[in-house]
Amino acid sequence: MTAAIRRTVTFPGVSLDRLQSMLGAYNGHLKQIEQRLDVTISHRADAFFINGEIDAVERAEGLLHRLHEESEISNQITADTLHLMIQGSQTEPAFPKDVEDAEHSDLDEVWLQTRKGRINPRGANQKRYVQRILNSDISFGIGPAGTGKTYLAVAAAVDMLERNEIQRILLVRPAVEAGEKLGFLPGDLSQKIDPYLRPLYDALYEMLGFEKVAKLIERQVIEVAPLAYMRGRTLNHSFVILDEAQNTTPEQMKMFLTRLGFGSRAVITGDVTQVDLPRGQQSGLAHCLRVLEKVTEIHITRFHSRDVVRHQLVQKIVEAYEGWDSDQQRLSAEARAERKAYQDALVADNDTKADAQN
Repeated sequence: MTAAIRRTVTFPGVSLDRLQSMLGAYNGHLKQIEQRLDVTISHRADAFFINGEIDAVERAEGLLHRLHEESEISNQITADTLHLMIQGSQTEPAFPKDVEDAEHSDLDEVWLQTRKGRINPRGANQKRYVQRILNSDISFGIGPAGTGKTYLAVAAAVDMLERNEIQRILLVRPAVEAGEKLGFLPGDLSQKIDPYLRPLYDALYEMLGFEKVAKLIERQVIEVAPLAYMRGRTLNHSFVILDEAQNTTPEQMKMFLTRLGFGSRAVITGDVTQVDLPRGQQSGLAHCLRVLEKVTEIHITRFHSRDVVRHQLVQKIVEAYEGWDSDQQRLSAEARAERKAYQDALVADNDTKADAQN
């Protein structure tokens, strides 16, 4: 059990306005940190007193420093901003725990620049993911919804396009219904597939603006297309993102990965726990992760529920589903073991009866 400690953090000369911004309405920011990190925080003037286990106290201290920095930029720090700060602090290791963490000690320097501003990955996993995207020809982002897999991949593509490192961006998705039978959709091909590609459009609009995206699409600098349209193509000097890759078949995944040409890179994102393929159909994402695991030039970043950067309830929902799935697998394994034990007992009993008759 980790020993409890007490630590004092001071901000000499902090103005009343900045202090109020740090505290939040009715000390709401401090209460949120206390609840999420299981610490107690009190303050007197420019001094804050933190009590709790050492790891939580260190994270709380880091959050207070970040609030102090943010208060210089903004007079009003929102609860959403603080939530993302806390989420980032919980995914960052307090100290390097393995070789990989030690090798990535410079992760704080990882960021992306888009027309709408600078994008900073939150937490060690997101930073490592962005670093791998920028340094690898093929990389994977695997994990639950809300971990920033697609958003950061699009941001990296926009960053590289703005720096003229690539000539175009291709955003690709398999057009698979997410468990719902939509039936016939009216309109031309673009109108039929747009609903499947909407998350990709939303990320582009946020980073470049609606008019700029429309112009780039018209000039075919940005192309948004269903996966089926990749067959037979060779993609040179491009940044290609395959989103929702868990809904590809093994054949489609192989086809996509072999489209990569000179000066290009690909990012594949997906969640192997949310496959919408017909029952019995193997996911191309799960298959290729096994096939390519020994290819050292391909990097795989695995996200977990603790990496979720949406509303804090999303993290709890993901954790609840993970716990449920784990329990069901355990119960299923126990049921199989009991059934086998019963069958073995029947066989043994029959053998004993046969021996007695003989």
